[in-house]
Amino acid sequence: MRIAQLAPLAESVPPKLYGGTERVIAWLVDGLVELGHDVTLFASGDSKTKGSLHAVWPRALRLGQRGVDPNAACALLIEAIAARASDFDVIHSHVDWLSLPVLSRTGVPYLTTMHGRLDLPGLAEVIGAFPNAASVSISDNQRRPLPDANWIATIQHGLPKDLFRPSYERGSYLAFLGRLTADKGPEEAMRIARAAGMPLRIAAKIPRAETAYFKKKLEPNIDGEEVQLVGEVNEVRKQPFLAGAAALLFPINWPEPFGLVMIEAMACGTPVIAYRSGSVPEVIEDGVTGFIVDNEGQAIRAVNDLGRLDRRAVRARFEDRFTSSRMAQDYEARYRELVARAKDPS
Repeated sequence: MRIAQLAPLAESVPPKLYGGTERVIAWLVDGLVELGHDVTLFASGDSKTKGSLHAVWPRALRLGQRGVDPNAACALLIEAIAARASDFDVIHSHVDWLSLPVLSRTGVPYLTTMHGRLDLPGLAEVIGAFPNAASVSISDNQRRPLPDANWIATIQHGLPKDLFRPSYERGSYLAFLGRLTADKGPEEAMRIARAAGMPLRIAAKIPRAETAYFKKKLEPNIDGEEVQLVGEVNEVRKQPFLAGAAALLFPINWPEPFGLVMIEAMACGTPVIAYRSGSVPEVIEDGVTGFIVDNEGQAIRAVNDLGRLDRRAVRARFEDRFTSSRMAQDYEARYRELVARAKDPS
């Protein structure tokens, strides 16, 4: 099949540092190419892919020229796929609802993977305007705010089987990896680690909008010993960071659509201690790949129970459930269904 993939322009594909969506897109494109498909990636010009790259903006917006209007870049992305739509058998959008007015008029089968939270004002109105737009969720929980959308599948993320080397040694610290925002739970992670008597290492991005939160709530508790901030990590540094941890702490306080870091930890053989929010019960198998908890007290006890878990079993469940080859095959099946339906609407 000839497949187009539309990526956000905030980050390159894959991203240089933080950027879960763009990382997943990179793995998906490579997986589809390995399955024998002709894939074109519409993305920023600093992207790298096994498919063909159609660069619609010179450089990822986050690392490019300051002051650029992201709407201008997005307009060029939409125009690029509109001009080339007939080149493809199916178009796969990762830019939420932005491409729907154009894709719904091209006559080419298309689907959209929703990567973010869907409990935001205005999204129900969009569903009403495009009731037939095929959508894919990344967890069943993600769908809950928009039950009337045309959901054709839930396809969980996957990453390359050999991207991370597992470690089966018990780690010496607890890990936190993610954006330093209140809903990701960094304050809770600090309290859990201190109460459990284990050091905490934080690998995280500090969003510009969260600088005040970091300065007031987090920085005073980062002493460089019990709590260390190691900064934002790339793929090379992420593997030893996660593999050396006794567990990943994931004390989220929001409806996480998927939580890529959970399966990255599992790929390293590292169990996850996560709050029961969003997709967590769909990703973590309680007592096998980690512990699902409801509060800090349970999380502290879970740290003390980590010896019950087999890190080899954690890695094995990752291989069974969360590889990018499985993800690519799941999307391939949905593409074929959409193309077949377009040829025979009855």
